[in-house]
Parts: sequence; C-alpha cells; structure tokens
Amino acid sequence: MIRMTTLRLLAFSLLALFSTGQAQATQHGRPRLVVTMMVDQMTWDYLYRYQARFVDGGFKRLLSEGFNCENTRINYIPAYTAIGHSSVHTGSVPSIHGIAGNDFYKDGKPIYCTQDTLVASVGVPNGKSGQMSPRNLLTTTIADELRIATNFRSKTIGIAIKDRASILPAGHTANGAYWLDDASGNFITSTYYRTELPDWVKKFNARGRVKELLSQGWKPLYDLKTYRESTADKTDYEQPWGKKGEVPATLPLDTKALMKTNGLGVIRTTPFGNTLTFEMAKAAIEGEHLGEGKETDFLAMSLSATDYIGHRYGTFSVETEDTYLRLDRELAFFLNYLGRKVGEDGYLFILTADHAAAHNLTFNRDHKIPGEALRSDIARSIIDSAARAFIGSEAKVVQAYFNYQVFFDDARLDALNIDRLALQRAISKALKDKLPGVAYAIPAADVVNAPIPEAIKTRIINGYRKGRSGDIFVVPDPGWYSKGSAETPRGTTHGVWSPYDTHIPLIFMGKSIRSGHLYRETYITDIAATLAALLKTQYPSGCIGHPITEAFDED
Repeated sequence: MIRMTTLRLLAFSLLALFSTGQAQATQHGRPRLVVTMMVDQMTWDYLYRYQARFVDGGFKRLLSEGFNCENTRINYIPAYTAIGHSSVHTGSVPSIHGIAGNDFYKDGKPIYCTQDTLVASVGVPNGKSGQMSPRNLLTTTIADELRIATNFRSKTIGIAIKDRASILPAGHTANGAYWLDDASGNFITSTYYRTELPDWVKKFNARGRVKELLSQGWKPLYDLKTYRESTADKTDYEQPWGKKGEVPATLPLDTKALMKTNGLGVIRTTPFGNTLTFEMAKAAIEGEHLGEGKETDFLAMSLSATDYIGHRYGTFSVETEDTYLRLDRELAFFLNYLGRKVGEDGYLFILTADHAAAHNLTFNRDHKIPGEALRSDIARSIIDSAARAFIGSEAKVVQAYFNYQVFFDDARLDALNIDRLALQRAISKALKDKLPGVAYAIPAADVVNAPIPEAIKTRIINGYRKGRSGDIFVVPDPGWYSKGSAETPRGTTHGVWSPYDTHIPLIFMGKSIRSGHLYRETYITDIAATLAALLKTQYPSGCIGHPITEAFDED
C-alpha cells in the first residue's frame, strides 16, 4: 500500500512537473517559436502569377491555411532593403527608427546601415565583412520586446546571406546574427554578439555547402518552353555575366565555372542562395534548440537571393519564375519541418517582403507601358548648376545625390551663411523644370504644405530622418526609376512610392491565427504591432503600427 502510494505520488509529481513545463513554455498563449521569413524583393502578385505550378505544402498552404493580407503597403520612401527589414520588425519608419537607406549620412559622413568600426569580425580573419552591428537602429524590434518580456530567457537568432537582413530584424538584444562572407563562403558574425562562432555554425561552415551547391549548375526545373509566366529566356531585359557580358543570362547556367571566375559570392544570384539560407535556418533551430525551452524563441530569417536574381534578371524572367518555383518547394519542406519540430500549433510563421520591384524599363517600352530612366548623372549636373547659380560661386555645398534625395554639406552651408531653405527650393525647382521624369522635387521642410497627394506626402514625412536623409526628396513619375547612364537598362530595381515597389505580400500562419483574406489597406508597420498583440509583449519602442486583429483566431 505504501509502495503504491509512493508510486502514485511520484506519478503525480512527474505529471505536475510536465504540466508546469508545458504551461511555462506556452504562457500567455505564446507559441514555442516565432519565425519571420522575409523574401527580399518579392512582389505581391508572385503569389498568384506562379500559383499553377506551386506544390500543395508551400505558398498554396499559406494561402489556404494562413491569413493573407492582400493589400499591405510600404508607407515611406525610399523602399529599400535595410529600411524594409527594420520597419517590419520595429513597426516603425525611417523618421523614427533611423535606418534611412542601405547607405545614408551620419554625423556628416556616409555610412552603411549596419557599419560598426567598434566591433571586429568573427569567423573570418581581419575582414571588414564582419564589422557590423545593429547600433545604427534607434528603436527596439519585436524580437527585443520578446526578450525583454521574458526577462531575456527567450532566444533570438538572425539568419540571412545579407548582413543587414540578418542584423536589423534580430535587434539589439539578439543571441546571434549570422551572414555570409563571400571570400570564405562561411557564415560569420561580429564581436557585438560573441567572440567565437558557436560549434553548430563551425560545423555548418565545415560542410562547404556553397561550393557543393554551385557545383551542381543551375538547370531549370521544367522545359524552358513551359515557363508561360515569363518572357523568352534570351532577351535584352537581363544582365549577362562577365565584365564584357560574355556569359549570357540564360538557363542552364554553369555556376561551377562562374564560381571559378567570380568567386563564391555567385551563390547570392542563384536559387542556391535560398537553399543555403533554409539549411542554415534549420541548423540554427537545432544548434540553439529554438522552440525547445520554456520560453518563446524567435528566428528572423531572410531570403536574399531573390533580390539579387531580381536585380539581374527582372520581374518577368525565366530565372525569376524558376527561383520562386524552387522556393515554393523548399518552403513546403521547411513548414513541414517546423510542424514536426515544435508541433503544428507550436509555431507562428510570418511571410512578407522588404519591398517589391519595378518592371525592366525596356520591357515596359516594348509593351507600351509608360516609364523611362530617371538619369541620376543628369540630376547631379542640374543640382550642381543650380547651387552655383544660387550661391554665385563654385563653392561645393552638395555632398551627394542618392536614395532619390539631395544631401548637403551642412558645415559648408553654415560657413557661407546661406539661406538653406531658399537654396533647397531653387534646386528643387531646377530639378522639376529640367529633369525628365520628375513628378515632384520638394524640400523636406516644405512637405507638410506641399500641393501633392496625401499618400506621397505621408511617405516623405515618414522617410525623412534629419541628419541621415537628404533635405530634398525627388519623386519620379510612375514607371520611372533611377539610372546612372544612357546604357540599355538591364534587370530592374526598386525604391519609389508606386505600388509595384511598395505592395508586398503578408501572410500569418500558425498558432492563434485563423485562415482568411483581408482586403483593406494594411501597412508594413502593422506587422510588429500584430506580433506584439499575439505575443503579449510591449510594442517596439518606435512602433506606429496597429494590430491586424482580423487575423486572430478567437476560438
């Protein structure tokens, strides 16, 4: 009897211990693991353009089981990678979070968004590729807020080929962020996070996957004649490989040969870059035991290869179509893996993009679609000429023209005692009058009262950060985008306010999410707010978004 009582007590104790662990693991209704997957340069319509060949477990599963926000827009300009990754995870805009571009000015000097000379590279000797951190980001991310909410017991890991796509989403308190070093083909980090790579990263690097993947060659999944959603494989819309364009932009592509001439970084512009990222993400989940502890963990992953491929090949290329068909298959495997690893109700998955993309300018011309090149070289000449005319001398007061913005030398303007706003207005007028394709050229100080559509006005205000942004914003006509010369436009780019650059996919799936579609306008800044509501955390410190409550499963 005593023995039976003891066994029962032991059983009840074990049950209580298990139940306590379970309760702690899912306290406040949180999932075990949150995964944000950014697909760099993914336009919203890819979800439907390529759907006929999608497998059941990938994008089709997200569309049927997830909550699809069909009308999600970016509410700032310019629409660039670093800003998009920051805005998704902070719920904020450049005016507040401070990431004003991939490159911008800080303290009067040009700086890369994650550049940090106070840290050293980890995983590569004496290299600048690892001198990166999130210090230029001025607000917390949703991953930071989850760490704070759990008294830093939860884990956050950032994974991407691009440094900025790994670092900025993971935030300031991340346990680790890892990105690809082209020279070595290894994933690296910086001393901001740790002084040595963890064993699981060392083991992953030791596999030499970049060389293995590139040695396969890029062959199309299907007969090239069946790629009905694309132009012919050989067109003037795409950028050939090689210094003289000696390697055509067609499939199949001998990536092994390109690797020998161009280095391991070639993987960025192939679908193998996505394969590598998925494998690294799984290695992070296993190596860091994400989703296994008593707190909710966070994996911020970004598929960067889609952006490199888009820039080289454009939005209607066989290469882009093939890339998304491959991505769909890998997404299916990854979602299945998450379900097996943490349970189908154990994860929350978010698919979105940092920006979309324009169609190639020559493609547009051939199909009678408006749009041409907004010549940045001519813009700079007009800017300099207008500045000289206003000042009456050769004094150089303009630092740069990029990000569709004019940057001034503040110290020089002060020394010359120049009326800044009057100068900005003179240059803005010259740009509007003389540069083809300019819809508006407006000093940031004049935006509030400018006679322009409210949607564009709001995007300029949200995109302007004093000291980091230019003081004049140039807004192109629809279909126009920046180009530095008269050469035939190849591939494509992004950055403007128009829907083709700022209409992005957004799908939530997993714990606490119902299936469905939403057609009202939502914004990139609503994503972090929605996650904060679901995770029961404070909003990120600069968040201006609102929870998309229609996505919540109330059962």
